[in-house]
Amino acid sequence: MKSKLTIPLTAILFAIAAVAQLRADWPLYRGNALAQGVSDETLSDNLDVRWKLEIENGAFEATPIVVDGIVYIGDLDGRVYAVKLEDGSKVWTYEGNVDQLSGFMGSPAYREGRIYVGDIDGVLHCLNAEDGKLIWKFEAGLEINGSVNFYQDKILIGSQDAHLYCLDKEDGKLVWKVEIDDQIRCMPTVVSNRGFVAGCDSKLHVIDLDKGEPIGTVPIDGPTGSAPAVRDDVAYFGTEAGSFFAINWKDLKVVWQYQDERNRQQIRASAAVLPDRVLFGSFSKNLVSLDLATGKEQWTFKARGKINSSPIVAGTRVYFGSADSRVRAVDLSTGKEVWQFEAKSGFPAGPAVSNGCLLIATERGVLYCFAEKK
Repeated sequence: MKSKLTIPLTAILFAIAAVAQLRADWPLYRGNALAQGVSDETLSDNLDVRWKLEIENGAFEATPIVVDGIVYIGDLDGRVYAVKLEDGSKVWTYEGNVDQLSGFMGSPAYREGRIYVGDIDGVLHCLNAEDGKLIWKFEAGLEINGSVNFYQDKILIGSQDAHLYCLDKEDGKLVWKVEIDDQIRCMPTVVSNRGFVAGCDSKLHVIDLDKGEPIGTVPIDGPTGSAPAVRDDVAYFGTEAGSFFAINWKDLKVVWQYQDERNRQQIRASAAVLPDRVLFGSFSKNLVSLDLATGKEQWTFKARGKINSSPIVAGTRVYFGSADSRVRAVDLSTGKEVWQFEAKSGFPAGPAVSNGCLLIATERGVLYCFAEKK
C-alpha cells in the first residue's frame, strides 16, 4: 500500500510566511489594482513614531509604497528614496530631475523588481528596485500626477496631455494610447480586462485594455483626479463639484449620487471601499462614511483642516491625514477618533500600511513611520 503524500512542516511554514509577506506589502498607491484602500492588517491603537525621514527643503505629495520591507517614495525635489521599513535608513536615492527641479507628485508602483514613477515634466521613470538605477524612461506630453497600474505584462499611466498610455513593462515601448477630452490626473483602476479613468473632462471612462479602445463613458458633474475605487460592478469616486458617485461600470449608469448640501466642497481624495461602506474626505474638512448600497450618510467626522489625504482602512480603523498637520485613526463603526498625532505641517497624501506600521508623509518633506509604542 502506498503511503500518502506528506508535506514537510518547514514547507508549510514557508508558504504561510510567504503569504503573510505578500499581504503585508503595499505595492500600489491605493494598495491594489482596484484602488480600494484597504489593508489586510490591524494596527495598534497605541501608535508612536518609530522613525522619521526628514528631507531638507523637501516636500512630499505622494503616498509611499512598501515591498519586502523597503519603503519607496518620490519627492517634489526630484528624487526617489528607498528606505528600510525597520529603521528608516536609506537604501538608495535616485537623482531623477534635481537639476530641472522637476519632482514626483504621484506614488511609485512596484512590479517584479522594478519601481515605476512619473514626474512633473511628464516622464515615467522605470528603476531597479534593488539599487535605484534607471532602466528606461517614457515621455508623455505633459505632467504626470497619478500613479502606474498594471495589466498583464503592461503598464498603464495617465497624463495631463489627456492620454492614457499602455506601455510594455520591459522596455517602456508604447503599446497603445487612448485620448479623452481633458487631463488625466488619477491612477487608472483595473478590473479584469477593463480600465477605469475618472477624468478632468467630467466623465468616467471605461476602456478595453486588450484592444486599447474606449467602451463607454458616464457623465459626472465636474472634473476629478480621484482614482475610482471599485467593488464588484460599481466604481466610487468624488468630484471637484463636491459630489460623490457610485457608478455601475457594466451598465454605464449612476447607481447613486451623494452631496453634502450643508458644506459642499471639492473632493480630491480617493475613497476607501468596504463590503458595507465607502469612505472619503473633502475640502469641507469632513471624513464621511456612506452606506455602499444606498449612498446614505452613516457618520461624519470633522477635522480642523481640509482633507486631501486619501483614507485607508486597517481592521476596524480608518486612517487619514489633513491640512491641520494631524494624522488620525477613526473608529469605522462610530466615526469617533481613537488616535491622533500632530506634526509641524499638513498631510496632502494618504497613508500606507505594512507589517504593523503606518506610513505617511508631510508637505514639508518628512516621512513618518508609526508603530505600536514600546
